[in-house]
Formats: sequence, C-alpha cells, structure tokens
Amino acid sequence: MYDWKFFIIIYLVFSVIFNYSYKIVAKDYNNSGAITILIQILSSIFCLAFIPLFKIKYPKDIKVYIFLFLAIIFYTLNDRFGTIARSKLDASIYSVIKQLSTVFMIIFGIVFFEEEIALNKITGSVLIVVSNILVLYKKGKINKYIVFGFFASINLTIALLIDVNYSNEFNLAFYILLTLFIPAMLIFIFERIKFKDIFIEYKRCDKKALFLTSFSWVVMMISKLKAYSLGIVSIVAPISSLTVIITILVGYLFFNEKNNLIKKLISGIFILIGIILIKL
Repeated sequence: MYDWKFFIIIYLVFSVIFNYSYKIVAKDYNNSGAITILIQILSSIFCLAFIPLFKIKYPKDIKVYIFLFLAIIFYTLNDRFGTIARSKLDASIYSVIKQLSTVFMIIFGIVFFEEEIALNKITGSVLIVVSNILVLYKKGKINKYIVFGFFASINLTIALLIDVNYSNEFNLAFYILLTLFIPAMLIFIFERIKFKDIFIEYKRCDKKALFLTSFSWVVMMISKLKAYSLGIVSIVAPISSLTVIITILVGYLFFNEKNNLIKKLISGIFILIGIILIKL
C-alpha cells in the first residue's frame, strides 16, 4: 500500500516536468486556443488508462453535476489564461504566480464564507504576496503575461472553491478527465477553433514535450489528490509547495532561467513559510 509520501514525491517530480514541458509546447504557438485544446485532449486520453485503478462511482445528486459544470467553466478560463502566460514567462516565474491561488482561497473564504480571520493565515498570505512582488515587480513596467497568470490563478481558485467537496464522489481519473475534456470542448465551440488549427499546432509543436506535458498533467493531478487524501493537510501542503523551489533550481541548471536567481529562491522560501503558517 503506497502512502502519502510516495504520492507527494511523484507529485513534485511530475509537477516540475509539467511546468517545463508545457513551456516548451506553448512557447511558439500560432493559436493559443488550439494548442490548449490539443494538450487537454491528449491529457484526457491518458486519463482513460488510469480509470481502472480507482473505484467506479458517480454521484446521484443532480446538484453535484451543476456545481461541477460551474467549476469546469473556471477551469477552462484557468487553462486558457495559463497557456498564454506560460508561453512567455519563465516556468519558475509562473510557478510563483500560481501560488497566489492559496491567497485568493483565504480571501474568498473570509469574504464569502465568513471564515475566521486568523493571524497565521494573514501572515502566510502576506508572505506569498511579498514573494510575488519580489520577483515580478519592475518599476514602470506591467508585463501583460503576468496579468494573464494572475487571472489564471483567480479562476483556478474559484474552480477549486466550487468543486472542493465533489471530486471525491467520482472515480478520480474520470473526474480529472471531465475537467480536461469538457474545457477543451468549450474552447473549441466558443472560440470557433477549427480542426485544421489544432492539426497545425500538432505539426508545429515539440511532440515529445506535448506527450510529456499531457501525461505529466494527469499524473501530477492524481498524485496530489491522493497525497492529500492519505496524508495530513498541514504536512502535505508545505511539502507540495516545494515544487516552486525545485522548479527555480531546475530552470537555473537546465533551462537557462538565470535571471534573479537569489530573488527567486528567497521568493520560494517565503512561499514555503507562508504555506506552513496558513496550514497550522
């Protein structure tokens, strides 16, 4: 029987792989919607292989499906904004921005769900915000790709808030398939993406990176959810945030992301401390 430690190690490895392979796939796209669909569809196909590993179950309450669909709308927006942001930002920078979703979760919890205002949560949130300012702020400049990353993080937060209590009512792999395949269909329909656009992106992109991105996306999501279900949140959450520091180091060593290394590392440490405080 595998425990949470096994799954958190798998998560850390594949989250870093996902960050950099996605960057490679998206960096020179012709159509951001088409490349997003391509990654989502291929990821959905990989999900099929994991379905037999989990208990087949589905909810009977129609309310669950309504909330799931609402969450999927925001997952779709997260994926769309995320593709654009990842295409031009260092993977290490995007991994820092992504941590803002934790701050948004706390803010939304206080504003909309009347959760208690706790000093540890506020302090942790401030540290995460400071970590972003440290690596993102440049006097007189607003990077539009950072803005896309910011909006991606907000939409991810809303999606998680909506479906946080419903994912465990489905077969885990099938649930992840739904959050990938349906967004692909929504983008295809509402952005009027043509099949030839998707085919062009497939011909253009790095095939190895494409398959690695899609496979690692599925493994990353499954392993993180399993780690949380088997472990203690206050322990699993800080360890999972180590992906930021690992991504920064991998970027420096292998992907020529050498700008502001010290600032990035300090930012990663702030995020780690912030998550620990929040989960106390």
